Amino acid sequence: MIQYKPIINHLHYNGYSIGVLRLDLIHPEISGNKWFKLKYNLEQAKLEKKDGILTFGGAFSNHIVATAAACKLANLKSVGMIRGEASSATNPTLAIARKYGMDLQFISREEYRKKTDPEFIQLLQQQFPNCYIIPEGGDNELGQKGCMEILTPETNNCDVIFCAYGTGTTFKGIAQSLLPHQTLHGINVLNFEATTTQPNTSLINDYHFGSYAKHTAQLLEFKEWFESHFHIPLDYVYTAKLFFGVFDLIKHHKLDKTKEILIIHSGGLQGNQGYENRYNLKPIRQVNDAQG
Repeated sequence: MIQYKPIINHLHYNGYSIGVLRLDLIHPEISGNKWFKLKYNLEQAKLEKKDGILTFGGAFSNHIVATAAACKLANLKSVGMIRGEASSATNPTLAIARKYGMDLQFISREEYRKKTDPEFIQLLQQQFPNCYIIPEGGDNELGQKGCMEILTPETNNCDVIFCAYGTGTTFKGIAQSLLPHQTLHGINVLNFEATTTQPNTSLINDYHFGSYAKHTAQLLEFKEWFESHFHIPLDYVYTAKLFFGVFDLIKHHKLDKTKEILIIHSGGLQGNQGYENRYNLKPIRQVNDAQG
């Protein structure tokens, strides 16, 4: 399977030293935090002698693509319970999932809201008895366990760590692996007041740009500027908001220049084409990715 070899790009901006942990380079489709959230879930599926994985996601879900690709590598079947209409099956994200052999099952938004209800899960387990069920986004204890492995000895010198916050799985896993001198800050990409009780952590709710998978001209301009200056591609849903938030804090002198900053790039780049199609966005330039 995949071997994790951390790659950190070092940026300098306004006198600040910024490291970017490039989880997006782990794998083209099982990229970013997705591999960590799936790793132990896949192991558990095999321990329980299941021959497939069933999970949940929207029509543009990075988790759906990552699960399909990971199952292909692990010789497991995959089933995706997709929120929405079957007409979306041709979008780039679901086309990739289907390429990896995922069985796409489309359900209504009303049904999808039952995705954590025990009775609904029991019905799905009866329908797919040989599948191990993983929650949306890999949001369970095994997902958190995997995310505890994101930080490595190569990141020990970092003081202030930032990551995007969605389901919270990655944030909670990283929080459990912090060193005493480290703090973790989550940039919430959803339009609600997220809170945390974990030590040495905080959540910042000011950079959602309207809500999940929404954007403004300001965010698009920042994404283009960042990519052209630093040659690191961002996705629209998570990392554009994450990096905007960190650079805005720097701009307003809210971070200590004496501290080593680390931004965790959580991948999700496969979703850019579908997002651009959905909102009729036309990128001005391609990013020549700096991987060193």
